[in-house]
Order: sequence, then structure tokens, then C-alpha cells
Amino acid sequence: MEKFRWLYVGSGNIAKSTARSIEKGDHRISAVYSRNYEKAKAFADKRGAKVYRDFNAALSDGEFDAVYIATPHTSHLEYSVKALNAGKPVLCEKPVGVSAEEAQLMIKAAKDNNAYFCEAMWTWFSDVALTVKKWVAEKRLGEIKSVHIDYSFPGLLMSKKSRVLMPETAGGALLDVGIYPVTYCYNLFGYPEKISCSGTLKNGIDIAEKVILSYDGFDCTLDISLTKLKEGCTIKGTKGEINIPMFHMGYLAELKADGKKEKFRGKTDYLTEFTAVASEIKDGLTESEIIPYSSTLNCLKILDECRSQLGLIYPFENK
Repeated sequence: MEKFRWLYVGSGNIAKSTARSIEKGDHRISAVYSRNYEKAKAFADKRGAKVYRDFNAALSDGEFDAVYIATPHTSHLEYSVKALNAGKPVLCEKPVGVSAEEAQLMIKAAKDNNAYFCEAMWTWFSDVALTVKKWVAEKRLGEIKSVHIDYSFPGLLMSKKSRVLMPETAGGALLDVGIYPVTYCYNLFGYPEKISCSGTLKNGIDIAEKVILSYDGFDCTLDISLTKLKEGCTIKGTKGEINIPMFHMGYLAELKADGKKEKFRGKTDYLTEFTAVASEIKDGLTESEIIPYSSTLNCLKILDECRSQLGLIYPFENK
């Protein structure tokens, strides 16, 4: 079986992490482009891939089956639209854009060119997350009463030059961290009836917030920050509760209901995600059945509303 070939855009930490995972399966990185040519060359040389100094040249000359975009999210729009306009399938790291408006432009380019476009959000290719979704849909918990998700990491300890802490690269907790719990709730319950967000802004970015997504009869309360290390998801219902200790990269989900305990152990990895996307592309799909456009767009609309309530505007958005 021939391996599925990827053009990697970016050669930083996320590119290296995904590469280590997908190279264990039926994938290979055949072409690499990055604005930092030396880093791109070092990354490409390890994999026998061709390196490019120019992105347009990579699109026209490179031998690949799909484009994977692993750059800071402020550049996702540029690279995605160029690749889609060239008719190339695209898997773009989350969040696919800084705003729903950017996501709309990417989706339009995909539709206009009949090209596949999907957000790289590994959580929703995860058998653990999909099992939780099945339990909820089957009403194993009865009626949902509350959802609480903590997701924080000590990003403030990173270098001040890190993209996570720079307003110029849309840094902060919401887009890098908040995208996960927002997406988790959306995929379980859909778009909320009400969105409330309060938090703390510092040096042009958000460092912590509490987001409440209100549904009929219950709230999803999300505590997000760059100030500490904490992660977990608890879903309570009239018959019991579900606990997912590391929900975004789940390996375990525990269901306690009707006096019984059930555990599901699985995995969340890049290989599963890339293999599913490659399969959809091979099948001729232009929109993912796992993460449809509406899911990507609606999650960014939720983040947009949070930013609006926080008064968070990035420097490049000031016109």
C-alpha cells in the first residue's frame, strides 16, 4: 500500500509532534515549507522530504496528496485559502482561524474549488470522546443537570516571545486553550442558548476566563487559564455522572449511573486523526463527516462572542 503523502506547512513543535505520530502509520511527509528555511530543511532532511523556499512553488511543484497547516493561527487563513484555491485538500490546525469570519473565507474557498477542508482537532477523532458522546446521546445519565470543564496550563511561565503570550499572534487562553472545552460542549450539545464570559486581560491577551454555555435545563461551565495546570471534565445527570480526567487528549472515561460503574479506555492521537482525514480525501469527500463546516464555524462564533464580552481585540484587528 502506498503511503499518503503530506505537504507540511510549518516545522515547529506541533509539526514535529504530528510527524512522529503519523510516520508510525501509512503516511509520509513528502514536502515541507516554512518561512524559516533552515528549520524547514532540518525537519525535511530527517524525513527524506523536499523542502521549499516558496509556498506557491510547493503547491505547484510538490508531490503530495494533501496539505497540513501547522503554523500560528494568525497565518492559517493565508495558507489555507492559497492551497484551496489551488484545488488542494487541506487539514488545518485548530483553531482554523482567529474568527468565524476567517473560517467563513476558508470554507468559501473550499466550496468554490470543490476541495476538501477540515480542522485538525484530534479530540473529535478520539474513541474516548466519541464514546462519551454516545453515552450522552443514549441518555445513560438521564437528563443532563450540569457540565464542568477545567482546562488550564501555566502558559505565563513561557518565554514572553512565545506566540501564546503575544497579542500580535492572537495569543492568550481563549484560542489556544478554550477551543477545546468549547468544542467538547458544542459536539455534545450543539450551539448554546446563551453565552456568558468574564475574565482577565493582561498585556493585550486574555490570561483567564470563565465561560458559561447555557442550554435548556443546564449550564456548561468552563474554567480556562494560562495560570496553572489543571484539566478535567465532569458531566452530571439525573441518573449519574461521567468523568474524563484529561478530556482533550482522552485516554479514559468513567461512567457511574444506576449504581453501576463502567470504564472506557482508549486513545487520542494524531495518527487516528490523519488516517481518518486521508480516508475521507481518498473517498472524494470535500467536507469532513467527523467535523463538518458548521461545527468549526459555530465553535469560532462562540469564541467570537466571548472575545466581544471580554473586549479582546488583537492589534491586527484595529482598523
